[in-house]
Amino acid sequence: MTQSPIRVLFVCHGNICRSTMAEFVLKDMVARRGLTEQFHIESAATSTEEIGNPVYPPARRKLARQLRRADYDAFDFIIGMDTANIRNMNWILGGDPDGKVLKLLEFAGTNRSVDDPWYTGDFETTYADVCDGCEGLLA
Repeated sequence: MTQSPIRVLFVCHGNICRSTMAEFVLKDMVARRGLTEQFHIESAATSTEEIGNPVYPPARRKLARQLRRADYDAFDFIIGMDTANIRNMNWILGGDPDGKVLKLLEFAGTNRSVDDPWYTGDFETTYADVCDGCEGLLA
């Protein structure tokens, strides 16, 4: 019997920095562990303002998409980067009755937000936070 993959959706405001960074970091981590077939990993935005724009240059290539209500049933974990993301995610999803909506750094043992490098310009700290959260998720 084949087990269904663990479905993870990372979400941030525009899907051009943090959520795409988390998507590709986790994809790399599972590939290095030989777990690629056990995961399905994507990213999305809570807003439409960056849809169609490329990922912010320091964060890698992928086009943005907006979170949809149907994502709630399609994913096991829907992971936001900050408190505003979580609020917007719950609004778009119509709530979180199954406890799927989580903040990334909860997996690293803290309730801190992953700062948005669009505003801070600090991609190193964002990358370190994303790595910590993804390592915690895999653990």
